[in-house]
Amino acid sequence: MRRIVYGDRVKIALMDSGIGLLAAAAAVRRLRPDAELVLSSDPGSMPWGPRTPQDVTARALAVAEAAAAHRPDALIVACNTASVHALPALRDRLEPGVPVIGTVPAIKPAAAGGGPVAIWATPATTGSPYQRGLIREFAGGVDVTEVPCPGLADAVEHADRAAVDAAIAAAAERTPDGVRAVVLGCTHYELVAERIRAAVQRPGAVPPLVLHGSAGAVAAQALRRIGQGPAPDAPAHGGLTVLLSGREGALPATALTYDEGTLLQAVGSAR
Repeated sequence: MRRIVYGDRVKIALMDSGIGLLAAAAAVRRLRPDAELVLSSDPGSMPWGPRTPQDVTARALAVAEAAAAHRPDALIVACNTASVHALPALRDRLEPGVPVIGTVPAIKPAAAGGGPVAIWATPATTGSPYQRGLIREFAGGVDVTEVPCPGLADAVEHADRAAVDAAIAAAAERTPDGVRAVVLGCTHYELVAERIRAAVQRPGAVPPLVLHGSAGAVAAQALRRIGQGPAPDAPAHGGLTVLLSGREGALPATALTYDEGTLLQAVGSAR
């Protein structure tokens, strides 16, 4: 691992099957506008959720190795599915040269605020031993409802507004009245967080609904792992490299329909 002095320019890589990495990438950009970002994905294989753990691991390794070729200081696995199935293999392959930071659903902070809590996740993650383990560990004594969201990640990936709204509406119907917090258990969901809030928030509810994503926490953890801290006032001249199935390209047009994508494009183009 490269020795980094506090205040040095840093390079952070992020990986996902598709554009779910945008939320964490934008969080890194807000914390460190000067950071160089490498976004590595394989949109042709998205979604990873229905695939076998072995297939997810193989695809995650290929996406991660494409990013690692650009010599980042750290790699964020900006995908819940890859973090569940491939994190040990990714760390075996890349560490200690490149610290690997996984994504964990924000069940602990959601439960700390008291219940009831709903966890929105892909059907493959909902009810999984992994998620049930996190609930037992961090949400004991709190009323938790697991809400499967079939089709939502795929709709977000394709920026299909009608499909996004339909998937959100269906999940909202499965979410009990009176929940105080919703955990966004898939990185794609953070891109439509306010639409989720609008669908679940009951008029006049006190306290207001709290959404818990992972992007901010994972971005801060990546900086801590390399001995860096936030510098939100740093000159906004960080570079942006986009890898699609290992080949350099541009942010997909669908990414630019989200605020996170336009933020990354604006800063990346200004260098």
